Order: sequence, then C-alpha cells, then structure tokens
Amino acid sequence: MTGVSEQEAVSLDQLKQIMSEFAKERDWEQFHSPRNLLLALVGEVGELSEIFQWKGEVPKGLPDWKEEEKVHVGEELSDVLLYLVRLSDMCGVDLGKAALRKVELNAIKYPKKVSEKDPSSTTKDHANSEPASSS
Repeated sequence: MTGVSEQEAVSLDQLKQIMSEFAKERDWEQFHSPRNLLLALVGEVGELSEIFQWKGEVPKGLPDWKEEEKVHVGEELSDVLLYLVRLSDMCGVDLGKAALRKVELNAIKYPKKVSEKDPSSTTKDHANSEPASSS
C-alpha cells in the first residue's frame, strides 16, 4: 500500500506524502485544518497515555509487557506521529528541519556542562524543565 518495504528506513517526507495521498483519496482534506489536526493529535496522545497510566515507572524496552501491549503502544505512537506529520504539513512547517533547529537551541540553552551534573544537584531552573519541550 505504501510502497515502502519493512526493512527500508522511512523519512518524514515519505510519511508526509503518504498522509497527503491518504487524505486526498478519502476527500478528508476538508477536515484537516490545523485546529482539527491538533485536537486529533491531543486525543491520540491521551490514548497513548492511557496505556501507561497505571503502570508506574516502566523500564526501557517494556520487558515485562505482553506482546499485544507493545503492539498497542506502537499503534498509538504511530497515530501520534502521523497526526504530527500531517499537522506540520498543513502548517507549512518542515518538521525535520524544525526538530533539528530545536535540538540546536536546546544545546545552547542546556550546555553540556550543566547536563553532566549529578541529577541530585540540579538547580531550581533545571529541576522543573524538560529540554525537548522547552520553548
């Protein structure tokens, strides 16, 4: 359906094109305003959050999870990604370039010296901030 093999890496541009074609084929473009896509994205983040809601801290790789739970996580992560890619397209934002720029800005805002500190000695300024989502 997508023309991409499972072993092949997938780019954001490929996803953008696939989502655009998918929407056109179903005449969904009329519904894909930035606001509507954002609200759908938030809903999908909620569905992903629901999976983790009562799990407590979860180790990397989800080693104690059943295979169907891992598949479900993958489906919800995919929904989030696809809506994000579509939203960025409808906003005219090159998501890959914007993400790289954001990483560069975060590197300036959170220099390596600060990030190498012992986590127990973080300053108040850094204790409540998350670099990936900082503005």
